[in-house]
Amino acid sequence: MARAALSADAVVGIALRLVDEQGPAALTLAAVASRAGVATPSLYKHVRNLAELRALMSARILEELAERIGRAVLGRSADEAIRALMTTWRDYAVEHRHRYAALVQAPEPETAGAGENLVDIMLAALRAYGMEESEAIHAVRCLRAAVHGFAVLETENAFQLPDQVDETYELLIHMVVTGLRTPRRT
Repeated sequence: MARAALSADAVVGIALRLVDEQGPAALTLAAVASRAGVATPSLYKHVRNLAELRALMSARILEELAERIGRAVLGRSADEAIRALMTTWRDYAVEHRHRYAALVQAPEPETAGAGENLVDIMLAALRAYGMEESEAIHAVRCLRAAVHGFAVLETENAFQLPDQVDETYELLIHMVVTGLRTPRRT
């Protein structure tokens, strides 16, 4: 890559390709610089440090995830929207297991917009259940925990029992949808 073509966006793209090919542990500024054909100090013109690069990568990953989920739930509501959301999220994590593993889970300033977009999509998918604002936020957290937890366990090959993982995920979707349809007792 020509030095003039290097930008923060290009550095993020190079870093994501590196992670896709070699896993999150391979991510170093030196490895990214080598792939970019520049000396490591040249990267500091585009990213402050490895932490900022990870945050920028996470923003890109969240944008990709939100875009896919947004397309999947478009025109759907209630159970159908939740099923599409959960299926698409899992598919992304499995398809991009190293990239998904590199996702920084705690909010960062660089990820705020992409994270809010994903939450807005989830809230829209939940709207048909008639939840009030606070209840919907709790449901978003539960939905994220269910999908993310399953995806991480699956991508790390943690499910070793002989039953089919797809069947287990279908059960999880059923449990989530049933829970969303069932009024909470206070």
